[in-house]
Amino acid sequence: MINLLVAIIVSASIDSTMLMIGDQTAMHLSVTQEASERVQMPVFGETLQDGIEIVDRSVVDSTTLPDGRVQLSQELMLTSFKDSLFAIEPIAFVSGEDTFWTEALALNVIQPFEVDSSLAITDIKDIEKAPIWWWGIIRWILLAVGILLLIDLGFWLWRKYDKYRKQTEEPINPELLRPADEVALEKLDAIKAQKIWKDGKVKEYQTELTDVVREYIGRRFEVHSTEKTSDETLREMKPLIDKDLYGRLSKMLQLADLVKFAKWHTTPDENESALTTAYDFVNETKLSEVSETIGDNPNQSE
Repeated sequence: MINLLVAIIVSASIDSTMLMIGDQTAMHLSVTQEASERVQMPVFGETLQDGIEIVDRSVVDSTTLPDGRVQLSQELMLTSFKDSLFAIEPIAFVSGEDTFWTEALALNVIQPFEVDSSLAITDIKDIEKAPIWWWGIIRWILLAVGILLLIDLGFWLWRKYDKYRKQTEEPINPELLRPADEVALEKLDAIKAQKIWKDGKVKEYQTELTDVVREYIGRRFEVHSTEKTSDETLREMKPLIDKDLYGRLSKMLQLADLVKFAKWHTTPDENESALTTAYDFVNETKLSEVSETIGDNPNQSE
């Protein structure tokens, strides 16, 4: 049978036996026992003994040693506000009817300055200035910058989505679903029927006439004439149509510019000729419709 005095070993130690008043030091308690033994760790209140306070304590930690024995350990954080040399009495560990004692310890608590007894309240330590935590400041700045960038990115994405949504929700102009020449000739027929130039509205007449031609050019030739000057339009149209038609188109657009910007007074023949040119331009440049016959369909049975 193993002697309990050999099987159970208790100990107590202090990190520092000399302590400035108000400072803290750790006391380590441990007991080594056989796995079958049950040793009760000492239980303390808020003080270890008179003059020594316990400000914190760890839970009891259990470790199995290589030889199969078990070691229990606990840490007590001690402090004292009394200038004195303390004799810490042996601490008892109980196992059944047996009690095991640690060695006695000493703790010397020192008052580092003289106390002015004329003062009612005296600080234990001088006031210390906390260092500037630069990394903490930088971290908060980076966090704020990151949040602002995320907000900016979210706003940009929302604008892109809103623009796309509006574009997809915009109703399709029915005119875009019809052939360009059909729409243009229909508008020219309306202008011809009104003949507002006879009522002195020459500028309005020339504007409506050229607008129809410019819109047709945009759809037929993909030349955005409504956003260009007459010279720019003619420059892009020159390689796309024959010389004779180009000359008539040029004369029509230049006449309209004189009326709109130089207050040119046109003759009735000039107004009629401009309308005729518009009709000719559309009819001579419209896309020909090709009808499929039965013979053109390779899938048609003979």
